Amino acid sequence: MKLSDFDFKLPDELIALNPAKPRDSSKLLRVNSSDSFEDTTFSQLTNFLNDGDVLVVNDTKVIPSKIIGFKVNAEKELTRISFTFFENKENGQWKALAKPARKINKNDLIFFKNDNDKFYNLFAQIIDKNEGEVTIDFASDNEKFIKILKEKGDVMLPPYITSKRALNVEDNSDYQTIFQNKEGSIAAPTAGLHFTDNLIEKIIQKGVRIEKLTLNIGLGTFLPLRDDNVKENTLHSEYCYLSSKTAKILNKTKKSENNRIICVGTTALRTLETSFENGEFKPINMKTNKFIYPGIDINSIDALITNFHLPKSSLFILICALMGTNKMLNAYNHAIRNKYRFYSYGDACLLEK
Repeated sequence: MKLSDFDFKLPDELIALNPAKPRDSSKLLRVNSSDSFEDTTFSQLTNFLNDGDVLVVNDTKVIPSKIIGFKVNAEKELTRISFTFFENKENGQWKALAKPARKINKNDLIFFKNDNDKFYNLFAQIIDKNEGEVTIDFASDNEKFIKILKEKGDVMLPPYITSKRALNVEDNSDYQTIFQNKEGSIAAPTAGLHFTDNLIEKIIQKGVRIEKLTLNIGLGTFLPLRDDNVKENTLHSEYCYLSSKTAKILNKTKKSENNRIICVGTTALRTLETSFENGEFKPINMKTNKFIYPGIDINSIDALITNFHLPKSSLFILICALMGTNKMLNAYNHAIRNKYRFYSYGDACLLEK
């Protein structure tokens, strides 16, 4: 099983640079066991939900993670470095992506500037480097750095957006779901971006229960796979949490013949699959590097709501495991022919096993 088995060609004009407004006006492609596909809009989602179903959403909140730092060399010249912080480890140490990474080395000191081009009273040291990934130590200044990052940092939109347009103020709210609660992600659980308060009200009125879990999205979700042999790839670990209350509700639903578990997003699905052992859900509070590909059975859910993903990505491979590779390639070709919008700010699909 090769990465090339999960490749498709996408016209650039179908990459969404901004979200649909209102959010639930985005398109929705329904895919199930039939040979045909149903084109609709996300606002019509309740047509495919039943009384007693459980909708499981990821309540993670995107935090600012991108900030500019400067290395000062022996000649007191400044080298500008873009840092994307993705993990607050311990004792003031952070993991980050650095660009351009070739400009910095282990033991370098990094300084940060404010809007008035004056240095903050803050510096950090590079204590480890592995290609483009670095570990930075803020020591006793960690709380000060967190405050600066929240106030002055930017959310990290994917490069297929930022390579075509600049960040704007609206991205700070557009790139959050209405379920946001627990801080910790550097990227949004994008399937949740399609929901509005009005749609949620209709879903609840239909008798559908909404349950929350948490997966803090880090590198594991969006970094490209490196090994052409799919099974040889591993994902970065990401923190996930499922409460005992939610586990009990899901187990009750699982035993029902008429009610379904419908997962919103691949990150929520990876959490459920991490929790689901020996036919039941268990509460979890841990890190997961769960990588799901065809050949691995997905038994925790009955349906998945998700966006349209990048070719050869772990996310597209996951939905192929759920629905079958040929079916999903055909579904994506249908979406391309019908001008669906792809990726984080794009349209959605409902995948029914």
